[in-house]
Amino acid sequence: MGEEVPIIDFSAYGLFQPQDGASSARMGEEILLIDFSAYGLSQPQDGASSARMCEEVPIIDFSAYGLSQPHGANSTRMVEEVPIIDFSAYGLSQPQEGASRAELATLAQSLTHTLSTVGFAYLTHVGISQQEVDELFEVSDRFFDLPVDVKEKYRRPSDGSRGRHGWVAIERERVAADRPGDLKEAFNMLPPLPPEQTWPSELPELEMVGLKFFDKCVQLTLRILEVMAIGLDVPDIPGFLDVHRSMGKGRNSSLLRPLRYPPVPEHVKERQIRCGEHTDYGSITLLWQDGAPGLEIETLTHQWVPVPPIPGTVVVNIGDMMQCWSGDRLRSTPHRVVLPEEEKWRKVPRRSIPFFVHPDDDALLTCLDGSDKYPPMTAEEHLKNFASKIYSDLPTAFGKTN
Repeated sequence: MGEEVPIIDFSAYGLFQPQDGASSARMGEEILLIDFSAYGLSQPQDGASSARMCEEVPIIDFSAYGLSQPHGANSTRMVEEVPIIDFSAYGLSQPQEGASRAELATLAQSLTHTLSTVGFAYLTHVGISQQEVDELFEVSDRFFDLPVDVKEKYRRPSDGSRGRHGWVAIERERVAADRPGDLKEAFNMLPPLPPEQTWPSELPELEMVGLKFFDKCVQLTLRILEVMAIGLDVPDIPGFLDVHRSMGKGRNSSLLRPLRYPPVPEHVKERQIRCGEHTDYGSITLLWQDGAPGLEIETLTHQWVPVPPIPGTVVVNIGDMMQCWSGDRLRSTPHRVVLPEEEKWRKVPRRSIPFFVHPDDDALLTCLDGSDKYPPMTAEEHLKNFASKIYSDLPTAFGKTN
């Protein structure tokens, strides 16, 4: 019977939509079409076998949001709102010309719908192996395990004017202004480096592995952006992609950022968590997680639901710049990383690898739908205007975290 239970997309009326926000047209799209031929008037009343009848009647578990549940309905059950999308048709293991127009259209429709409602999605079969992810986790751990005085030599510049590459210490950042410093450390990778910055000579593998992974992220990003452009009916798809072509080549703020959140200390400051509530402010973010929980996203009804690690997936989410660029068609969703409740997860570090995607600094951004909802500005201007005060002693800072 498990094979007979249909999977129904409830996003039109899920927690990410206000209760009155689903249009009748959208709601109509969610109605399941059921073949009633087994028991239609053309069949004798005793002609339909019980097996056929059982196959035709779907069993839908609505207990997560039934009347026996409060309006907030079990957030753990509702994590099903973050869809898992198979990206194999256009993953890096496939030649770029290998996907048919129909496959790309189907993928684009699914991804764009998800990013316009939830703002987050899991992607599978993207063409970056778990071995490659684990390799970057391992070499990053080796850097974070170095003595503090060694890591200090590679600290991210304090004034923000000499690049964003380098180490960020625990509690150095404060993403949410009303919380203490975040319980995390990071190493920003933003090639090419300015002359005054270097990779750690104590760990040359970090540069080698980091740059290799950065390049794979760039390749994957361009494919995801192309699929999004198809879904958004962007008239000039090559032009949309061209303004991201300088990733890793200069005059572009795209950033690879291995993160490690330490085990939860015995004494935690009031309201301190691993990463405060925020939205990302670039085009999109790609995120790989290890097995530790903690990432949560906020629904339109202001409930926080978990986005647990799923092996073999990368999480993709929309940033503020893309929301403006799309004329609010795509959604930049608030998210955070909380302290785990289970003791076993409090005793171990959490690791993640976000890749923050930005258009080239001089790219002029105007609403893709031709509207004037947001004034034209360059990506660099947008970055400066929307950067949060996440460094406690800086007027502005760039580079949020997941």
